[in-house]
Amino acid sequence: MTEKNLQGQLALVTGASRGIGAATAKALAARGAHVILTARTAKDLESVEDAIFEAGGSATIAPLDLTDGDSIARLAAAIGGRWDALDILVLNAAMLGSLGPVPTIDGGELNRVMTLNVLSTQAMIAYFDPMLRKSAHARVIGLTSSVAATPRAFWGAYGASKAALEVLVRSYGEEMRNIGKVRTAIVDPARTRTAMRAKAYPGEDPATVKLPEVVGEAIAELVSGEFETGMRVVLEG
Repeated sequence: MTEKNLQGQLALVTGASRGIGAATAKALAARGAHVILTARTAKDLESVEDAIFEAGGSATIAPLDLTDGDSIARLAAAIGGRWDALDILVLNAAMLGSLGPVPTIDGGELNRVMTLNVLSTQAMIAYFDPMLRKSAHARVIGLTSSVAATPRAFWGAYGASKAALEVLVRSYGEEMRNIGKVRTAIVDPARTRTAMRAKAYPGEDPATVKLPEVVGEAIAELVSGEFETGMRVVLEG
């Protein structure tokens, strides 16, 4: 039986309708956290919520488009009106965009990638900062990719967005290091069986990469204990 070491805590997971986000939400709920699930598709969020309820956990769905800053502001206001503090924030939502040479990157698509992967990250931190500061020891987890640290041909747009996400999350952690109890970490899931990876590697046998549940459990384990702000965890395997 999973230890309820997150009992009474509030968690918010973006991109929680499938893949790593859904797996993380379920893992956090299994440890006792009440999890707020955000993504664009209400039907998929309801499926995750049902799975959490069936397993004895609790969750609330909040369908929204993270590229809309006003939606994030309204979400923060609604959550802040019901709960005092936010204990766990998992920034998982992202889009891959098209892979191709840097000179051929479409400006419009790059803007969409940056809006979701970077600007929404800053907006989430900004609007939920007051609630995070009220937590006894808040944890903010940003999901990244190996291409953020090691640039790869044809991955320039996505890699740049993830590198920017890492800097934002880690900078926030440094800003909070000596003035509050908010701690941040970056998690690179590495090779994981997700829809995004299937799009990037269409010829890959999905059975050769780990399930999202492995990543979800690792994140739940990370936020259940103490860690030094600024950590960058790579989940090999």
